[in-house]
Amino acid sequence: MSSLTDRMESEDSSNSLLSRRPSEMGSTYMMESGIFMSSFAATIFITALVTVGILFLTLLVALTVMLESCQTTHAGVVEQARESDVYNYCKLFAFHAELNNFEEDETPSICKQPIFQHIYEHRFLQDLNFTVQLVEIYFSALKPDDDGLDVILMDVDDMFLSETTTYTNSGQQRSTQVESLKHITHMTILRLFKKLQASGWHISLFSRKPLKNRNATVDSLKSAGYNEWSSLIMRTDDELHLENWEFISGRRVQLQNQGFRIMSMISSQMDALQGPCLGKRNFKLISPILYGV
Repeated sequence: MSSLTDRMESEDSSNSLLSRRPSEMGSTYMMESGIFMSSFAATIFITALVTVGILFLTLLVALTVMLESCQTTHAGVVEQARESDVYNYCKLFAFHAELNNFEEDETPSICKQPIFQHIYEHRFLQDLNFTVQLVEIYFSALKPDDDGLDVILMDVDDMFLSETTTYTNSGQQRSTQVESLKHITHMTILRLFKKLQASGWHISLFSRKPLKNRNATVDSLKSAGYNEWSSLIMRTDDELHLENWEFISGRRVQLQNQGFRIMSMISSQMDALQGPCLGKRNFKLISPILYGV
């Protein structure tokens, strides 16, 4: 009995082992043919994939924005370069137009465009300030002699732009801009006048207007802040037929014959810088005239 029982237990044990072997073999086969992971590991894996996707999308958007920004910046640089070329061309033309007395209809159409007018206003004031600084630097290193014969000639017509037409455009906004430009120009030249005067220089003012307008011109100068000039030179009746440059240069000759030393001519107009007896150092201010604009 004991022997039968032992044999049965032995068979059961054998059957148990045999029944487990296929199961173990099947488990091993599944592990070799696929990957099983816990739900937590799967969550981490999916989250990582989503994060990488978001990063790639963010990078793509950033690159797109940078490309558009570069294109906009490049376009802006090109436009600024084009505007600068237009300004330089028109400025050079205005200089030669003044030098050669061009007529208004000879002005290139590109120099009549509103885009140039905007640039011109800004650049005009820049150039004016730079030239005024050159004058101030030059005379800051000099002192007038005690005999009172050193004189600087300044153009009155520059102070009010009365002889020039800067723009022909109509409209209240345009008119306001022009008046603002004139005012800033006037204040800049007035500052120069007072600084030279405070340094002890004798300043003679000159105008192309006839002498009969002297009282009105004096009143305008005083009300604008110009005081205590050495002299005010204006055309006599005998000089009305003369060209501007002939009148101005003739008066310089008279001053020199009287013993005065002309230290400088300061004007924006070429007619003041022609002829004999020019100053030791002359300064051409940026011209407010832009023909046909």
